[in-house]
Amino acid sequence: MAQKKRSTLTSTGTISVNRRAKFDYEIEEEVEAGLQLLGTEVKSLRRGTVNLSDAYAGPKDGEMYLFNVHIGDYPNAPAKFQHEPKRARKLLLHKRERDKFLGAAKQGGYTLVPLRLYFNNRGICKLALGLGKGKRQVDKRETIKQRDWQRKKAQVMKEYG
Repeated sequence: MAQKKRSTLTSTGTISVNRRAKFDYEIEEEVEAGLQLLGTEVKSLRRGTVNLSDAYAGPKDGEMYLFNVHIGDYPNAPAKFQHEPKRARKLLLHKRERDKFLGAAKQGGYTLVPLRLYFNNRGICKLALGLGKGKRQVDKRETIKQRDWQRKKAQVMKEYG
């Protein structure tokens, strides 16, 4: 009996994680935001062709937008329907959440950083957005020390535990 081919498309679950965000910023608060996307962008996201590493969120014309997110081209679409890979994408938030985050971002040292991009249970693309304060070099070294210590501790517990 022939087996079905497994699809490489993602309909639920995590698409991309911004690992640098937790290292470069101290995340104080998180919020879930929707994204206003084009059809080819959604199809590209299902294929997993996205890069969040240099992305950030900010105000534009009184709304919140996501900048510098690279969503790759969808190869099966004609050229005239292709999207621009690094265009600004509108974030869909409640007005109260938007005003709260924009107000906090205007304070010195705070940045709106995308943490992860995922499809929820209904198959809708969502973005976990964090309000972060930039870490200094000393804080980053401390994070590395803590991570190494946790790793060594787990290794010893596995060995003797």
